[in-house]
Amino acid sequence: MGSLSRIGLAAWGVWLAAAAFGASPIDGFDFPDAETAERYQALLSEFRCPKCLNESIASSGAPIAVDLRRTVRRLMTAGAGDDEIRAHLRARYGDFVLYDPPLGPGTWALWLAPLALAGVGVAVLVRAGLRRRAASLTEQERERVARLLDEAP
Repeated sequence: MGSLSRIGLAAWGVWLAAAAFGASPIDGFDFPDAETAERYQALLSEFRCPKCLNESIASSGAPIAVDLRRTVRRLMTAGAGDDEIRAHLRARYGDFVLYDPPLGPGTWALWLAPLALAGVGVAVLVRAGLRRRAASLTEQERERVARLLDEAP
């Protein structure tokens, strides 16, 4: 076995080991202090990857998530506040990029659908309870059923 194929085999083994242990993308960003690094991580967890749908840009390995992490880092370095960073990404990708989109005409269905479903569930339970109450026998009917069962051969 040649040295080139050994290197390829070793690289393949490292890749498999990284995949098996759930290696995630690593940004080699240095921050001036721990507070800034925590702020960066907190911001990343607020944004949804446009490609991965239900994965934050902090944990996604998609190229667009990498670009978004760089954008957040660049905006932080330029002195942008958290709200400015949110506004920048929202302007570019819409409310979809936010895990907690604001209530507005474009997101009413998103915010009100769970309430509507809960209302339907409560209505179904109330209706079932009313039917059960209406279907229950009176004392006279119970006595009649008991007599009929006793008379049955």
